[in-house]
Amino acid sequence: MALTSSSATRDVSDDPFRERSRSPFSARKQILGGSFLFESNSVALLQVVDQAYGRLPPHRMPVPVTEFHIELRLVMRNASMANEPPPVQTQSGAGMLCGIMDACNYTILMPEQNKALVVASEDMLQRPYHLRYELIEFAVFTLASRGLGLVPLHGACVGSNGRGVLLLGSSGSGKSTLALHSVLHGLDFLAEDAVFVQPESLFATGVANYLHLQADALRFVEDERMRRWIGASPVIRRRSGVEKFEADLRQGYGRPAATPLEVVGAVFVSSQPADEAGVLLRAIPEQDIAARLVTDQPYAAGQPGWSHFEKQLKRTGVYQLRRGSHPRASVDALLQLLDE
Repeated sequence: MALTSSSATRDVSDDPFRERSRSPFSARKQILGGSFLFESNSVALLQVVDQAYGRLPPHRMPVPVTEFHIELRLVMRNASMANEPPPVQTQSGAGMLCGIMDACNYTILMPEQNKALVVASEDMLQRPYHLRYELIEFAVFTLASRGLGLVPLHGACVGSNGRGVLLLGSSGSGKSTLALHSVLHGLDFLAEDAVFVQPESLFATGVANYLHLQADALRFVEDERMRRWIGASPVIRRRSGVEKFEADLRQGYGRPAATPLEVVGAVFVSSQPADEAGVLLRAIPEQDIAARLVTDQPYAAGQPGWSHFEKQLKRTGVYQLRRGSHPRASVDALLQLLDE
């Protein structure tokens, strides 16, 4: 990670995000098609940023590159925190959006200015999962989606030869397991949990860093080297209480998508077995697609660009993907869409 240090000063009287003294450390990352400048009073916080966004392919979306600025401020804690930080509460008003854990841990965004402030207490460095996903990622994803006009989806995306398929569906439906076996098959990995789509072009980008897998997903992994690697990965605990391995695909066990993928279809992944052996993929009737998408993506459905995204996705085709006897069968179904 390249860090820069500077003692230069400038007039910050009109910037509520900054103290009078300039943050001494900085790093720049290309994320989701945007250029992000991270500045901080703490090298440790910038290391958390590098753990999340380092060594990612620098995607360029079919929109002008936008500059974003995030300040990360490390502070001392006045009182002890329980084992798990309190859940983030959101508030908005006066052109700002806030995600607040407590008085020492919060994110303030000014989307119209492409800026954010992330404040974290020293003890949060021992809770990198919550720090990364609930504070830093909240800032990065919100600024990128609003500043670049992207539709933010809760889902995964894999593909090949510049073409991608969206994997949608509720938690526990098997999206991560399908993404894993797509990687094992040699497909490009775009993202596992959050995908960002430019609604006019249907080009998708994401953060191709981690796969989050429950222990029972390993029973279908026949590659002993891959199984050992996943089993040795750190374990994170979701707010729901579910524990998952956090496997870093940048360690050479997968192929991150080198460029954004053009979405050529979407599938709703189901945990239900197929009614007929070998018939896993069924088209969803066009008149039902809009309702399925809104139910599955309630946050995205309220964002600008949703109606155009929905219209474009209908043209590509939206499908139901039921479970076969082995995840490889589901990968074969995805290949049908990618090869069309």
